[in-house]
Amino acid sequence: MAAVVAIDALLHQRRVWRGQPTPLPPSTQPTGVDALDAALPSGGWPEAALSELLIPVDGVGELQLLWPTLARLSQAGERIVLVAPPYVPFAPAWQAAGIELRTLQVVEASSPRDALWATEQCLRSGSCGAVLSWPLKADDRALRRLQVAAESGRTLAFATRPLTEARNPSPAALRIAIDAQPSQLRVLKCRGGLAPPRPISLAG
Repeated sequence: MAAVVAIDALLHQRRVWRGQPTPLPPSTQPTGVDALDAALPSGGWPEAALSELLIPVDGVGELQLLWPTLARLSQAGERIVLVAPPYVPFAPAWQAAGIELRTLQVVEASSPRDALWATEQCLRSGSCGAVLSWPLKADDRALRRLQVAAESGRTLAFATRPLTEARNPSPAALRIAIDAQPSQLRVLKCRGGLAPPRPISLAG
């Protein structure tokens, strides 16, 4: 039977290499929620990456969470693309949130597959500040394509999906669950660090 050796002894003898995590560079895209920025390793949305918003029902605050970032991007002239949104965007609400409507574009799709394809193309183009999608029937492979497309196009990618998808693995750099009662969010996964153990209140 092999002898049991303490890991501390191996480290002391330099027989095991202990890697040091490379800290993420500070994000240039704060979320607009101070408590969330403080909890995320980069201090904001992961750049050139896919972020998932997992919701129990539509309208629990998913758009309000994104509006500060989208407003900042649109006011800088960046294009904001919505791919196959489940509802027609209510322009006055977007305008009141600070989004320049001239930068807002909506892409329609005839099927979930076409919506995924359109999202990937928008992300890869590198011509968008942010791309929002509501993917249906998206498996791990499809989400990985979106993650890679966001990286190659250096674009913020947001995918809103049902909360039930939290049980399935995802290549997204950030996964946030939004609860309706109480109004709060939970970081389920964040690249570069551990998810905070406590929910973050969204009550204004």
